[in-house]
Amino acid sequence: MSTVICGLAVSVDGFITGRDPGHGRGLGDGGALFDWYGSGDVPSQVFDGFHLTEPSARIFDALASRVGATLAGHTTYTDSEDFAGGAPHPTAPLVVLSRTPFPPANARQTIVSTGIVDAVEEAKRLAAGKDVGLMGGVLVTEALKAGLVDELILHQVPILLGAGRRFFHEFPAHIRLRILDVVAAPDVTHLHYEVQR
Repeated sequence: MSTVICGLAVSVDGFITGRDPGHGRGLGDGGALFDWYGSGDVPSQVFDGFHLTEPSARIFDALASRVGATLAGHTTYTDSEDFAGGAPHPTAPLVVLSRTPFPPANARQTIVSTGIVDAVEEAKRLAAGKDVGLMGGVLVTEALKAGLVDELILHQVPILLGAGRRFFHEFPAHIRLRILDVVAAPDVTHLHYEVQR
């Protein structure tokens, strides 16, 4: 059965983009959040072109290997230039949650406009027993509110961005997390939590 996970790079002050993200500007000035993808000499076994430090490669590849489908919000999709007509993961299909239906860029993309529950169910179906990876602060917040998220992984980068899009938005009540793992790498700390229900 699919586990629903979210593994995003985040600044110490809680941002997943820098200032002025958007179409044509990507994640704004938040590119430093992803420097760790190329800061080492260990090639990723999942993502071509990524060279990570040993601790990051171990964590990153283990998580990326679990993903059978990715689910992103429409804003993340747009900010990421429609993932160049593909998907953010090299082998996993992409589901996009959008209030308004639109044609997918290719056969690897599926658009869902009937809400977060339906989008997660479609991603689980496409994942075929592997895990579903969530992308986007609003989408992750809505999935957490709906009780649909099993694990959170914060790749916390030692930077204070000062502005941008926040990872988490307002919740109606506390959501308790259990620490599964903490791995310090030279330029990022990997914080792995289980969502308590």
